[in-house]
Amino acid sequence: MSHPVRAVRRRILAEHASIIDGIDACADAIADPWDTSRTTDSDAVADGLHRALEEAGLLRLLPGVLADAVDATGSQLRARPVPEPPSLVVTSRGPVLRATIDPGRLVVRFDAFDVVRNAEPGQKPAYRRLDGIELAVALE
Repeated sequence: MSHPVRAVRRRILAEHASIIDGIDACADAIADPWDTSRTTDSDAVADGLHRALEEAGLLRLLPGVLADAVDATGSQLRARPVPEPPSLVVTSRGPVLRATIDPGRLVVRFDAFDVVRNAEPGQKPAYRRLDGIELAVALE
């Protein structure tokens, strides 16, 4: 793990723990009504999580997390981040923050769900709620 990636990870964990907790709570609310431990409805996961994050006020806070992450690398943003693509995307795994900075593309993922691929051809993948949020940071 490179120094900027470590710096981003440390900064997010130290300064934005309440946002991570909020994402976790929203993901729990999405998975709670499932009658099994997983679902194959990726749209329900992504759309439901997007809606829950918006209702909790977290979508508007995530661009600030991205700006802080970029600051932790010692770089500057080329444009002000917004709570929509390309800065923020809510996928079936969780929210993803992206910024292009001088060393490359910074990607911060808050994984709340895991994709479980089916070995049988033609079968949809399933989405399983992770135990908490897995923070992944990459500089590509």
